[in-house]
This record gives sequence, C-alpha cells and structure tokens, in this order.
Amino acid sequence: MRSIAILLVAMLGLAACGTTGTSGGKQYRISSGATSKIQYRVLDSINILRQASGAGPVELNAPLNAAAATHSRDMSLQNRPWHFGSDGSSPLDRVQRVGYQGNLVGENISETYETEMETLAAWMEQDDTRAVILDPAANDLGFAWFQEKSGKIWWTLVMGRSGMPQAPGQG
Repeated sequence: MRSIAILLVAMLGLAACGTTGTSGGKQYRISSGATSKIQYRVLDSINILRQASGAGPVELNAPLNAAAATHSRDMSLQNRPWHFGSDGSSPLDRVQRVGYQGNLVGENISETYETEMETLAAWMEQDDTRAVILDPAANDLGFAWFQEKSGKIWWTLVMGRSGMPQAPGQG
C-alpha cells in the first residue's frame, strides 16, 4: 500500500510540472498566483498518503499556513534550514504567535531547488519527516515556502491537532 501511495505522489508531481514550473533541467519557478494550487496539491497528496497508512485526513489551516510562511522566509534570511527562527523561536512558539488554537504535531523543512512534490517525496523517504506527515494525531496542515531570486526554495510544512478535548478539571 505504501508503494502505491508513493507512486500516486510521484504521478501528481509529474502532472504538476507544467502548472507552476518546469522540469527537465530548467529552473522551477513559482508564480505569484500559484499559492492555492500548490497548497491544495500538497494537501491532496498528503491525504492520499495518510489514507494509505490508515490515518485520517488533514485540512489546510490559515494560521498554520502563516506560521509556515514566516518560517520559510526566516530560514532564507538565516541562509540555513533549521527549526529555530532568527529570534530563537521554536515551531511551538510560531504556531502560538499566529493564534493557532490546537497543538503542534510536528514541522518539516527543506532547502532545495525542487518542486513541492519532489520535496514531499523526499520527506516520505525519511523516517522522521514521514512520521510527521503520517501522524494520526494531526488534523490540520500548514504549508508554505519562500523562493529566492536565485530560485532556491525554502519549504515549511506544519502539522497540528485542533479540537482536542481538554483534560478533566481544565477549562
């Protein structure tokens, strides 16, 4: 089942090449109007992968998208892919700052010249980043990027869990 899911993501990636960028040795450029297309393409691909693994679907979440966008731009400014902001903020700090009402499940990051589908496929090849994507606790997704003039893309994916019941005695 995992092989089928990975194949589906690969096919979606090939189908995506003509819409926002080019392949075949040419630089992948993201147009300013492609945000929702890319986010929904990634969302659909992740939900296919999650279904194949037995996890429930996730939905795009505006605050998580904002946290991901902020971190992508900040990684570019720092010129390094890592989970801490230039102000020392952690992924947890960033989702709280944007007012996300749920709990952080995890964050994946990447510095690359590759497309969103190639990046997703690379994340699925690594145990730790795959675990974030397929975590059954997640029900929200934030996905964003920052592309430099050079073409380098800084991708950030944030998974969260909203609507968690409060523990007895809280509230």
